[in-house]
Amino acid sequence: MDGFRIPVGDWVAAGVDWIKDNLDGLLDVVSFVVGFLVDGLTRALLTPHFAVIIVIAALIAWLVRSWQLAVGTVLSFGLIVAMDLWVPAMQTLALVLVAAVVAVLIAVPLGIWSARNATVRAVLKPVLDFMQTMPAFVYLIPAIVFFGIGVVPGLVATVIFALPPGVRLTELGIRGVDSETVEAGHAFGATPGQILRGIQLPLAMPTIMAGVNQVIMLALSMAVIAGMAGADGLGKMVVEAISTINIPKGVEAGLGVVLIAVFLDRVTAAFGAAGENRSSLLGLRKRRAAGQHPSAPSTGAAEAPSQPAPVEAELTRA
Repeated sequence: MDGFRIPVGDWVAAGVDWIKDNLDGLLDVVSFVVGFLVDGLTRALLTPHFAVIIVIAALIAWLVRSWQLAVGTVLSFGLIVAMDLWVPAMQTLALVLVAAVVAVLIAVPLGIWSARNATVRAVLKPVLDFMQTMPAFVYLIPAIVFFGIGVVPGLVATVIFALPPGVRLTELGIRGVDSETVEAGHAFGATPGQILRGIQLPLAMPTIMAGVNQVIMLALSMAVIAGMAGADGLGKMVVEAISTINIPKGVEAGLGVVLIAVFLDRVTAAFGAAGENRSSLLGLRKRRAAGQHPSAPSTGAAEAPSQPAPVEAELTRA
C-alpha cells in the first residue's frame, strides 16, 4: 500500500476553489445579508437600556413558562450586567438567534419533505449523519475561505452544525402522527396540503419544537467556535482567555454562555406546550377561557390529558 493514497481532501479543496471562483457574487450576497441581519439584531438589542431587554425577556419567560422562570431570567441577566458582559452577551444572542432562524427555515421543510418521501429520506440520512459527526472546527475552514474573518463564517458554520436535529425531529414528528387520523382526513376528502396543515403539523408540533430547541442549543454551543472565526461576543472572549490563560475572563464568559443557554432552553421548550404550563400567563388565560378560576382546586377531569381535536374541526381550521 506504499504510495497509494486517495486524495479526498484535494478533491474537496478543488471544489472549494471552484465555488470561490465561480460563485463569488452569490457569496457576496450571502455575506451582506447575514452581516446585515446579525448587525441589525445586535443594534436592536443594544440600543434600548439593558433594563428594557431584561423586562422583555422576563415577560416572555412568564408568558410561556412561569413566573419563577421570569424571576430567574431577571437574576441571570442581572448577573451578566454585573459582570460587565452585556454587550458581548447580546452579540452572542444575536448570532445564535439569526443562526437558529436560518437553520429552522431550512430544517423544517426538509424534515416534512423527508417524512413524505422515502427517496428523500434515504438521501438525507447519510448527509445528516455526516453533518453531525464531522468535527465542527472543520466547517470553519471553507467558511473562512468563502467569507473571510468575521461573523459570517461563524454563522454559516453554526447553521450547518445545528441543522441536523431540526430535520430529524421534524421528520419524526410528522411520521409519528397516528396513521388512522391521517386516513380519516383522506376519507373526508382533504388534500395533502390540508392534511399537513390541519392534522400533521398541529399534532407533531411538540416534537418539532423539541427539534427547534436542539437547534438553538447546538447553535449556542458553537459560540466559541464562531469566536475563533472572528465573530464578536462571548465566544471571542473565551478564545482570548484560552490564548492568554486568563482564568477569570474565561470563567465569566463561559458563565454568560450558560445563563443565556438556560433561558433559551426553558423558553423554547415551553413553546412546544404553549398554554399547558399552569404558572404561565398563557396557561392562566386558557383556564379562564375554560371557566376555571385560577385558585380553584383541579379536578380529575381537569387533569386528564387533552384529546386531539376531531378531524373535521382540524380540517375546518386548515
